[in-house]
Amino acid sequence: MGEVFAGRYELIDPIGRGGAGAVWRAWDHRRRRYVAAKVLLQSDAHTLLRFVREQALRIDHPHVLAPASWAADDDKVLFTMDLVGGGSLGHVIGDYGALPPRFVCTLLDQLLSGLAAVHAEGVVHRDIKPANILLEATGSGRPHLRLSDFGISMRKGEPRLTETNYVVGTPGYFAPEQLMGAEPDFAADLFAVGLVALYLLQGSKPDSQALVDHFLAHGTPAAAQNVPAALWDVIANLLQPDPQNRFRTATGARKALAEAVELLPPPAPDEDPVEVFDQLGPLPPGFGPDGPTGTGSSAPASTPASTPATGSASAPPPQPPTAGASAPGGSAAVTVAAEPTRTDPRGASATAPPVPRQAAAEVHAPSYGTPYAPSYGPSYGPSETGSFHLPPPAAPGAPGTATAAVPAAPASAPVRTRGGIAPPPPKAVASLLAAALLCFAVGVWALTRM
Repeated sequence: MGEVFAGRYELIDPIGRGGAGAVWRAWDHRRRRYVAAKVLLQSDAHTLLRFVREQALRIDHPHVLAPASWAADDDKVLFTMDLVGGGSLGHVIGDYGALPPRFVCTLLDQLLSGLAAVHAEGVVHRDIKPANILLEATGSGRPHLRLSDFGISMRKGEPRLTETNYVVGTPGYFAPEQLMGAEPDFAADLFAVGLVALYLLQGSKPDSQALVDHFLAHGTPAAAQNVPAALWDVIANLLQPDPQNRFRTATGARKALAEAVELLPPPAPDEDPVEVFDQLGPLPPGFGPDGPTGTGSSAPASTPASTPATGSASAPPPQPPTAGASAPGGSAAVTVAAEPTRTDPRGASATAPPVPRQAAAEVHAPSYGTPYAPSYGPSYGPSETGSFHLPPPAAPGAPGTATAAVPAAPASAPVRTRGGIAPPPPKAVASLLAAALLCFAVGVWALTRM
């Protein structure tokens, strides 16, 4: 029914669009499970280098949604991740408005836990915002958060993909030092976590610049409305304009949060539970809970002898492209070992898949406690992530001009056939003949000199 990508991933229906490509619900014919697949064209070398960096990330943590497999087919590349159906934090705020403090503390604890694992790998996320924080569809049970979208993340010490006078990320979630052009650091991620915490507690996007101005002019402000004092002390530390005054690590912030939870008042007797519902909507005809039903799906019959390039968590990631090279146009005829199956943190046996740049548009929140009616809109909305010119707070400018591309796929090695070895390529034959003639000429010349 849907297009089968690289002979393995059947694209079913689009579920959103990120900053660099469309996100699809797809069926993995090899692993026989649904995944989210991010598809982007290879025409943009700058975007392709970000793809290489993102799919190379390998962090196995229950609250991190990192890429697990990739594939290349003609002029497009794709990587996959777990299919997370509960939408983003933006969906929850859109349904309920400001969230109860204890529920927010549960989400923050999971976010800091995942961020600590990311930082332990030396990676700075650089784009923490509600749209990049996804939720499993757990209903009225304990929420399960996944930190996603590592498209602009980078390891500390890696070369930047933008010029030094550009800042990359989402407006409204920049740390002050980012706007000053500082090198990416863990403290900037923690500042963004503080802004996300205020967003959840107040039900609307906070004014980060006004907060920073108040801190600089008058010191730490009093606790915001609907924010308990003990919890505000933790958030205010995350929002300090000077990175040296913030928590040094996500683990340290998590410990302080655990202490603050002990001081929170008990929930009100009439407090309604926050429910996280499936935001993806029903499967289209021809697909069921266990995959294609056979009425409309076009499953690949067999694996061809030469297939498009694919990769997974068990295979080494593609080498980063070199600057100035042109993007490849064809598919590489290679086969990579399949990824190993490992236990999914939510109970299912699955491969931890890749993280597309999933995002959700923030919407005006209705009054808290409004009965929820599932609306099957896009689970992943448009992304505001981009490169922005400094000095602040200038409007977003053109992205940096640095370009890079993935090197062309190597030529296929000679294949053994029955009865002998296939002849070498014509170019190799020509080179050997030229070398032989040169040796012959040198030998004749040497004989004439004797």
